Amino acid sequence: MQTRETDQHHASHRHATRDISLHGPEVPVSGHVLIVDDDPSMAETLAKAMSRRGFTVVWKTSAADGLKELDTVDFDAVVTDLHMEGMSGFAFCERVVANRPDVPVVMITAFGTMDSAVGALRAGAYDFITKPFDVEMLRLTLVRAVQHRRLHDEVKRLRQLVSETQGLDRLIGSSEPIMRLKDLIDRFADSEAALLIAGESGSGKELVAHAVHQRGRTSSGPFVAINCAAIPEALLESELFGHVKGAFTDARAPRQGLFLKANGGTLFLYEIGEMPLGMQPKLRALQERTVRPVGGDQEISYEARVITASNRDLETEVTERRFREDLFYRINVLRIDVPPLRVRGNDVVFLAQHFVEQFARQSKKTIVGMSLPVATKLAAYSWPGNVRELQNCIERAVAFARFDELTVDDLPDKVRDYRSTDVTIPGVEHNEILKMDEVERRYVIRVLKQLNGNKTMAADLLGLDRRTLYRKLERWDASGTSRPASAATTDGD
Repeated sequence: MQTRETDQHHASHRHATRDISLHGPEVPVSGHVLIVDDDPSMAETLAKAMSRRGFTVVWKTSAADGLKELDTVDFDAVVTDLHMEGMSGFAFCERVVANRPDVPVVMITAFGTMDSAVGALRAGAYDFITKPFDVEMLRLTLVRAVQHRRLHDEVKRLRQLVSETQGLDRLIGSSEPIMRLKDLIDRFADSEAALLIAGESGSGKELVAHAVHQRGRTSSGPFVAINCAAIPEALLESELFGHVKGAFTDARAPRQGLFLKANGGTLFLYEIGEMPLGMQPKLRALQERTVRPVGGDQEISYEARVITASNRDLETEVTERRFREDLFYRINVLRIDVPPLRVRGNDVVFLAQHFVEQFARQSKKTIVGMSLPVATKLAAYSWPGNVRELQNCIERAVAFARFDELTVDDLPDKVRDYRSTDVTIPGVEHNEILKMDEVERRYVIRVLKQLNGNKTMAADLLGLDRRTLYRKLERWDASGTSRPASAATTDGD
């Protein structure tokens, strides 16, 4: 049974539009539109009119059905009437904006007052049209709405492109170790769990942290980094947690700490292994997700992804009581081991070419690359300083270069004169025959030596379970074929 109000509502629909033409020239499809109106005849009429004007249109007669359609179909714009039975146009618009903020909503109202206009905008509507309206006006409004949606999508695409460029694409190389590293970054990026990045000095731990941040949920937030080894212990607590006014002599004003500055983003604690032992218990903030400023008496919540990095073997540091065990387990929920440059094969040459182009641009020199003897020298060198040392080497070589490509004379003496050891099995004569177990032992020892005793990374590169590697090392020790001192091993980093 219809009420008088319902009759008036339907009457307003009958006089809602002027000049609705279902005829006219066909035009190319210009957008996918959802029309929601509880008057079926009005919804169908608008749908046909907009279809003739180039839009692909779906129409529904209730807000609930419209929301269901939005859950399964990607629309460029939504048109809704303000006054509908059940859920109002305002409420419907608010739901659409909450669930699909990228889809613009055009609201139609029979009451062209300031209150209805303000209400539509407060509900998040892209635009509104008052009845009676010309269908051409609706068409133009929808064209603008669709363009707005597509511009939003293009901005999102470009942001993603920038994110990728600033993330994995900066990790140059295609070797197996670097591909495994990129896979781990992708797998861990969206997690909120604490991440420890282990690796030798200069191997690119901060670059990995940036890549994780850029590809994660917090990419739009700040990336806040601090070198724990560079801040005196007396200042570190204030730097991390902030302080209130009067907390100490120079605290003339309150200051926000880095945990809070990283809200909505990532906090990167670099060289966490250098943190003073007395400061480490205070990092229970990693677990509690709250911080207390120095001199304050209230805990303040923060929301940030925490990433740490160290070139130390933290497990050994724990064993030798230089690093707290509870802190180690808090930061070592997820772990990425950055491979040293010497195990990355031809990545050395790709990185060198990248640095040549970079420093040639900076110095305005027309250097296009390097000679084959230079590439050979770079590939043979062991790079104890990793990528940072290579970068320094190439920057120096570009400064010295006199031709359009680097020559061996442009390289530092230690790289130019480097003589690698036997690349097969050290200590084995050309015609010497060994048992397979001894071949395996010598090869494993060589890999461990190349990795500075890092058993975690050695097991990974050898394709062995870590426990299997331990058993082999223990067996060889028990048999009297103990490892040379130069191959002493560590459990991590």
